[in-house]
Amino acid sequence: MNDSVDSGRLEGRVALVSGGARGIGLAIARTLAAQGAKVVIADTGGAINGDDPDPAVAAAVAAELGGGAVAFAESIADAGAAQAAVALANEAFGGLDILVNNAAILRDGFIFKSDPSDFDAVLKTNLAGAWYLTNAATPLMRQQAKDNRGGEPYQWGRIVNITSSAGLYGNFGQSSYASAKSGMLGLMRTTAMDLGRSGITCNAVAPFAATRVTDTIVPANDEQAAYKERALKVSPDHVARVVAWLCAPESQAVTGQLFGVRGREVFLFSQPRPIATLARDDADWDVAALSAAAGETFAPLYTDLTTDLEAFNTEPKV
Repeated sequence: MNDSVDSGRLEGRVALVSGGARGIGLAIARTLAAQGAKVVIADTGGAINGDDPDPAVAAAVAAELGGGAVAFAESIADAGAAQAAVALANEAFGGLDILVNNAAILRDGFIFKSDPSDFDAVLKTNLAGAWYLTNAATPLMRQQAKDNRGGEPYQWGRIVNITSSAGLYGNFGQSSYASAKSGMLGLMRTTAMDLGRSGITCNAVAPFAATRVTDTIVPANDEQAAYKERALKVSPDHVARVVAWLCAPESQAVTGQLFGVRGREVFLFSQPRPIATLARDDADWDVAALSAAAGETFAPLYTDLTTDLEAFNTEPKV
């Protein structure tokens, strides 16, 4: 990372990064701090499945970053804990300007074998936790907008949801994880709409990088094995730089968008919109007529069942 180019770009800002003590979250926390932001490291220190929390993990990262960082080790899967994390940011550093919803756990299993309690746990952390933090942070952010924090017009409010290509494409055995990560898109879009008048942006980033999630991939075929090998070569620092860009003053007009990052490649994803229409004026559809019309108009456009691992099976630019 070339810290000298972007040093001080986020001076005065306060950031809260959930899952900020490992992997992509850690890279984001370090990058935001290097660019001048104060950072709350919200991380339970638990295993990838959410078990065995260890508060020393977040504390160590906060110590590494110095006086500009504090640790928060409660689980943001609890609404009260999310409120406490936001309160800590405000009390320790005098506000909250940047929220990065990154915390995630993984409990994979084929849909026909999965335990409902695992599904509940994944959604609670990966999606509900993001909602809880956004819900807790945005009243403070909106008040800061009214107070013109950082100058007039207000341009400091930033929310970034870290989603996954699994939520866009799907992947074998990841029904709970994909459901949560797909939900992050709906949360992002609505948050961007709700906060637009306040000058607070919200975007989503799907990362391709070496993380604890990547480590857990059990390839189902040669293509997926190759994907894992490539992904493990990609530093999460690339993702962190894109997040920092979205938090920069120059990105004030960027909101409601979905990006992907794979090494030095940055993707702007399309978002679901109708691509074909069947309509009739003379009568309601019956099954026979609908089947015939769909076969002619829709069938050539149906999306195949390529997984995210197979879709991005070329060498990354690193």
